[in-house]
Amino acid sequence: MQLFTLAANVNLYDAPTGDRLATQGAAARFLWAPALQPAQPTARLYVQLAEDEYWGWLDPSDYPKLQPATTPYQPIPCDRATVVSAIEAIIEFCEAARRVPHEYLWGGTVAPHYDCSGLIQASFASQGIWLPRDAYQQEAFTTPIAPRGATIDEVLPKLERGDLIFFGAKEKATHVALYLGEGYYLHSSGKECGRNGIGVDTLLPSADPVGTAYRQQFRGAGRVASSYLPMPNFCAF
Repeated sequence: MQLFTLAANVNLYDAPTGDRLATQGAAARFLWAPALQPAQPTARLYVQLAEDEYWGWLDPSDYPKLQPATTPYQPIPCDRATVVSAIEAIIEFCEAARRVPHEYLWGGTVAPHYDCSGLIQASFASQGIWLPRDAYQQEAFTTPIAPRGATIDEVLPKLERGDLIFFGAKEKATHVALYLGEGYYLHSSGKECGRNGIGVDTLLPSADPVGTAYRQQFRGAGRVASSYLPMPNFCAF
């Protein structure tokens, strides 16, 4: 396999055919892919992003956006103090994304259209802090605020601005939001059960149907303590 950098944004799909996104790769990210030949194949390539180890299928039309990396990918570690110093910039990233025309996009990690975990990942990455890609992975990566099964009333007093809030079924987190303080959180929610984009809701009892629906799916909260570091020799190929 060969390490590339992306000269422009790309879509990665979740299958060799079809239009369902797995994720997106922003310009300047590192990506593992089979070495390209002069006669490039016409089928999608299975590739892996370096920073979060996430995989997907790349369209042949995007092969010209792959540039052989001139330096190895070197993750940059950080501690909780670094994260804390970046929280306000992370929140402003999300607020700025909210202010421009956009809609919810499953698999979206590149402006202007995001899914829930894509927005969270992109906002932290804007400050050099990498998180895993999906909501359930982000939940596993963060430090729990309270034991699993704790109620909103038990968790709420312990939350700090910039913590992550997780929602979903008992088995798995399927949605993530960024805590703003005073019970409010910012998130990118879907078209059928949400706001079709980035909005603010509350963990407190409310007559709003969106906030009420997510309250019923509350799983817990986590605190980002460091940047995600891929395993040594992590390429999955």
